[in-house]
Amino acid sequence: MKLFSLALFAALSATSIAKSYPVTGNTVNCRSGPGTSYSVKKSYQKGQSVSISCQTSGTSVSGNNIWDKTSDGCYVADYYVKTGVNGYVTTKCGSSSGGGGSSGSYCKKINTAGVNLVAQWEGFVPSPKPDPIGLPTVGYGHLCQKKNCAEVKYKFPLSQTTAKQLLSDDLPKYTKCLAGYLNSKVKLNDNQLAALTSWTFNVGCGNVKTSTLIKRLNNGEGPNTVASQELPNWRKAGGKVMQGLVNRRKAEIKLFKTASSKQAYPKCQ
Repeated sequence: MKLFSLALFAALSATSIAKSYPVTGNTVNCRSGPGTSYSVKKSYQKGQSVSISCQTSGTSVSGNNIWDKTSDGCYVADYYVKTGVNGYVTTKCGSSSGGGGSSGSYCKKINTAGVNLVAQWEGFVPSPKPDPIGLPTVGYGHLCQKKNCAEVKYKFPLSQTTAKQLLSDDLPKYTKCLAGYLNSKVKLNDNQLAALTSWTFNVGCGNVKTSTLIKRLNNGEGPNTVASQELPNWRKAGGKVMQGLVNRRKAEIKLFKTASSKQAYPKCQ
């Protein structure tokens, strides 16, 4: 009886610690894990209060990568919950709660084979000029953000050395968004992460986020099978099949399937 009372007290205490906050979105999905690729368990309506038991990082939603685990046992994007602060309001969920690789333990930089692959297929452009579909680029595939690529800190025309430095500056952004879309069940070695970073760099984070490739990996399918079947689908630019993209996807698959004992995701060895 005493043990039962202590257990009941502990349960009631844990419930009282969880605070409630209103949902701001019209219909907000609560998912089985902290990301948009997870299955929907239930939905909350605007104004409905949800109790948050813990928080973790996951897929970024409008710049906010925090996900709230509710008392219903599912995860909702913190962007749609009015907590009153831009950050954590309670304890972080334990590793067993299903968080993704965006916790930051994956390899931030890809291996040399991956960098060389990107450089090879992007091609060297010393000064800003349009790529095959008219987008202004410079170096090894740097997409200009301002007129005449004014954001680039290296002097034009670039040398191959400064172009590689610019590429090294750019790549971690794409590895980060890729990692943010994968759940912690996915296991990738350094060659696999490098190949997918090359793909992400080429097609953009938005396309990667909604891709079938990411969904299949998160569903637990074999990485080599998924990459072999999905990467070849990304061969078009401007609505046209580009032989260069066909060849690049083959190179990415070859690197992806190259055996390596070095783990890169979700933890970096």
